[in-house]
Amino acid sequence: MAPSGVDMNTPSIARVYDFFLGGKDNFAVDRAVAEHAVRITPDGPQAAQANRAFLRRVVRLLAAEQGVNQFLDIGSGLPTQGNVHQVALRHDAQARVVYVDNDPIVLAHGRALLASEGTATVIQADIRSPEAILEHPEVRQFLDFDRPIGLLLFAILHHLSDDESPKAVASTLIEALPSGSYVAISHFRDPGQRHPDASRKAHEVERVFNQSLGTGRWRTDEEILSFVEGLEVLEPGLVPLAEWRPEPDETTPDQSDTYHTFIGLVARKP
Repeated sequence: MAPSGVDMNTPSIARVYDFFLGGKDNFAVDRAVAEHAVRITPDGPQAAQANRAFLRRVVRLLAAEQGVNQFLDIGSGLPTQGNVHQVALRHDAQARVVYVDNDPIVLAHGRALLASEGTATVIQADIRSPEAILEHPEVRQFLDFDRPIGLLLFAILHHLSDDESPKAVASTLIEALPSGSYVAISHFRDPGQRHPDASRKAHEVERVFNQSLGTGRWRTDEEILSFVEGLEVLEPGLVPLAEWRPEPDETTPDQSDTYHTFIGLVARKP
C-alpha cells in the first residue's frame, strides 16, 4: 500500500534512485525506467553508490574538519544507509539536518525514520521554489542562518531543465547562506569529445530519462561550474565522484560507463 498522495503509476526520481541503491521503496514503473537506463549504462547502480559515497565523504569533511554542523539536503531522496545526519552526528553531537524532497513517499519514510531523532527533520518541498524552502518554518527552526551551513545538492540540479533556470535556483539558495558556508553538488555530465563513447551514452540515457521521468540534463563542466560562480572551489575541483578525496580504506564502486558522466564538487562561500 502506497502512502497517501503517492502515484504508483508515474515514475519518481527518488524511487528510481532507491532502486539503483538496492532499496525496496519503489514500484514497477520506477524499475522500468531504471532497467531501461541500465541497458545503456549497466553500471547505473554503481553510479548511485558512488554518489552516496561522495556524499558521505563531503559530510565527514565538513563536520569533522571544517566545523560545519548544519546541513540543508535538497533532493535528499529516500532514507538509506549513511544518511547525512548519521554521518554528521558521528563527528558532532550537535549536528542538525533538514532533508527536502518533493516526493510524498520521502516525507512518509523520512518522518518515520526521524521520529525519535530530534536532530533532523524532513519537509516536502520543490527545489524549483527555493524561496519556499528557505522560508519554511522547519528550516528556520532547525538551521541558524547566522552560522555556516552545508548546502547539499546531490543529483538534483540535473533534474531541472534549462528553462527552469537552475542557475537562478542555485543562486537564490547560495545567496541565503552566511559566509563560510559550503555547497556540494553532484551532477550528470556530458564529457564531449574528451570521452566520446561516454558522451554518446550520456545522450542516450538523457533521452530515456526525459521520455520516462520527464527530466534529466547532462551538462558540460562549464555549465556545472556556473552554479558556484564566485565561490572558492575546493581541491581537486570538479571531478568524477570516485576522484573527490577518496579515503584510503574506501571501497570504490566499479564504474565504467558512468565514470566520466557523473561528477561532483565542493565550494566555499567567502
